Amino acid sequence: MFDLKVATDKLFRGNRDLASNVVKILEVLWGKVRKKIDKVKIMNFCGTHEWTTTHHGLRSLLPEGLELVAGPGCPVCITPSYYVEVAIKLALENVKVYTYGDAYKLPAVKKVDGAKSLAEAKSLGGNVSVVYSLLDAVKDARESKRESAFFAIGFETTYPIYASTILKNLPENFTFIICGRLTPPAAEYVVKNVGGIDGVIAPGHVSTIIGGKSWKFLAENYNIPTVVSGFEPMDVLISVVEILRQISESRAEVVIEYTRAVSWEGNVLAKKMILDVFDVCDATWRGIGLIPSSGYRLKEKYMNLDAFNVYGFKEPNSKEWSSDLLPGCRCGEVILGKIKPIDCPLFLKKCTPSAPYGPCMVSLEGTCSIWARFGRR
Repeated sequence: MFDLKVATDKLFRGNRDLASNVVKILEVLWGKVRKKIDKVKIMNFCGTHEWTTTHHGLRSLLPEGLELVAGPGCPVCITPSYYVEVAIKLALENVKVYTYGDAYKLPAVKKVDGAKSLAEAKSLGGNVSVVYSLLDAVKDARESKRESAFFAIGFETTYPIYASTILKNLPENFTFIICGRLTPPAAEYVVKNVGGIDGVIAPGHVSTIIGGKSWKFLAENYNIPTVVSGFEPMDVLISVVEILRQISESRAEVVIEYTRAVSWEGNVLAKKMILDVFDVCDATWRGIGLIPSSGYRLKEKYMNLDAFNVYGFKEPNSKEWSSDLLPGCRCGEVILGKIKPIDCPLFLKKCTPSAPYGPCMVSLEGTCSIWARFGRR
């Protein structure tokens, strides 16, 4: 019988026999599952899981009928165009905009004074700085004394850093463009509105913060086996095996495979810091739409740090929002697991990693970018 704990304990021992045995067990379980259903679709909600799956060619080890698809697990990919447009506008008005590198080329739908990305804004003289960390941005802003805005893209993994920094003394010239999003509401959105998901590989990094119990609604409310997984190839395969085992036994529960980093409760201190600084709100996701209770916004007492409040911008509402994808771009269908990147007619034609047309081709965690770089494996 497959023992998940024994398998995960052996993960980093370079055990080739373990890998071979896991694949054999997968095939045996698949035989049992096929007596119940012909096809199984497992979705991951983390771009790093998709990178592992594609880079290491894990799909080539899976039997026909067992499908691994990517979900909306790339924070850059789902950041609405409107936030990019605001960042560009501020940069061109000489507010120093700090951004992580993976959002530097993120395209907007509308051009702002001739620029459709922060990279283009910088080429036109805009004040844009690519930074490695938030602390680097704060240090630079304190020294330069220039009006500054940090492009705060991210899921639950990054927001403890933002919260802990805000709870300290920040320079008066520093603000945030808040684009934080929460992953469990997006998972529920896909399950309810897209359907066809038989198992979920939940994000490991996010779950170090929010804990394994944040995913129990998938098992309890939707009868979907869910495994919080690590990021090694064996982690993903073991997670697939666990999902198949639950399906074969007609049960659904949340299992933490990534026990070396994730607990059931998560990081209690980090979650408290987030709640001290941010409120949860309804939020738009690029290519998807408005998802209830899926975003962060600064609490009222910290509104002096909100770039939208300081510079007079308004958050987009559900009536004003559109899918905000450029004509022909099918990123929305890719991140919902409806199609594969190769099903988009623009893939590796009009849309490439060096010249991204759609948001899924920008970040290293974007599904289209991953398939473009490593799909042949």
